[in-house]
Amino acid sequence: MQPNHCLKLAPDQKEKLRFLFLAKWAESDGRPDPVDGSHATYHSELRDTLKAIGLTVEASGRIERMFEKPDCDFVVTLFNRAGFQNSEMLVPLLSMFHSVPFLGASPILRGLGDDKHLMKLVARSRGIATADWEIYRRDALEIAPPSFDWTKLVVKPNASSASWGIGLFATWDDARAHMEDLHAQGHDVIVEAYVSGVELALPVIGARGPWMLPVVRFDANNPDAIRSYRQKRHLEPSDTVMLNILKDPAMESRLADVANALMPELWPFDYGRLEFKYDAGTDTLNFIEINLSCNLWSTKATSFSARSLSMTHEDLIETILCHSLLRQGVVEPEHVMDAH
Repeated sequence: MQPNHCLKLAPDQKEKLRFLFLAKWAESDGRPDPVDGSHATYHSELRDTLKAIGLTVEASGRIERMFEKPDCDFVVTLFNRAGFQNSEMLVPLLSMFHSVPFLGASPILRGLGDDKHLMKLVARSRGIATADWEIYRRDALEIAPPSFDWTKLVVKPNASSASWGIGLFATWDDARAHMEDLHAQGHDVIVEAYVSGVELALPVIGARGPWMLPVVRFDANNPDAIRSYRQKRHLEPSDTVMLNILKDPAMESRLADVANALMPELWPFDYGRLEFKYDAGTDTLNFIEINLSCNLWSTKATSFSARSLSMTHEDLIETILCHSLLRQGVVEPEHVMDAH
C-alpha cells in the first residue's frame, strides 16, 4: 500500500476563501445532456463535492464570467471544451490576465499537453517510446501517406478530448477521407500507427510535490476496439470496460520512470493522467498522451485509483486543491494540514 499524502485545508481558510467553479454544466442538475452526455453529470458532481468540502462556491456555466475580473480568490475551471479550437487555454489565460489563481496548469503547459503531436515530440526527446505518427495541420501543403510502416491507422483531431473524432482505418483512402472531414471542421489532425495492447493510466496529482497514484488497467471485452466519444460519454453502448488496479511492481516502476522523465517538461501542474498501451507479447510499452485536465468524476480512473488507497472522492479533490493553493501562494503552509 502506498503512503497516503492527503491534504486538508484549515477551517478558517474554508470560511475565508471564495471559489468560482467555471464549467459548461456547472449549474446543471446532474442529468446527462443529449450532446455532452455524462459530462453534465460530472460537472454537477464536482460542484457539489466542492461544497461538501466546506468551500464557498459560485458556480457559473458561462465563460463570459471571466471577461471581467471575477470577485473570487480562486478559479476552478473545467472549460476545456468551449466549442472552439484551443479553448482549454482561454480561462487560464484570462485568469492570468486578471491575476486570479486557477486550478490546473499554466496556459502554455495546457497547450502542450493538448497538442498530441508536440507531446509525442517531447516524449521522443526524453527517450520514451510512442507510436509512429504524422501531423497534418489544416491547409497542409501536401497530404501524402505516412512515411512509417503500418497495418491500421488511428486518425483523430490533434487537440480533442474523450476520443472525439477518432477513427480506425485499414486503408489510406479511408484514413484520408476522415482526415479531410476533420480538416473541414477546423481541426489539425494526427495520424498514428495503431499499436495493440492493454490500456494503462497513471494518475499524477499534486500533494506536497507530484504524487503518483496506483496505475489503472482498462480491461475490455475487445482490447483492439477504439471507443468513441459517444461511448465514453455514455450516449451509446460500448464494449464492457472494467477498471482494475495494476498489481505488477515491475511495470509500476517502469511507468514511474517514464513519468519522472516527463516531469521536467510538465511540472508544476495540479492533476493529470498519463496514458499508455502495453503489449505483453512483445513487452512493448508505448506512451499515448497526457491529459492535464483529466476527468475527475468519481466513476473515472483517477478517483478509482485514489479509492484503492482508501481516499474518498472528497479527499482527492481537497488534496488537489490544497496543492494548487499552496503552489500559487493563495494560502501559507500552516493553512494546510496532512490528513493522516
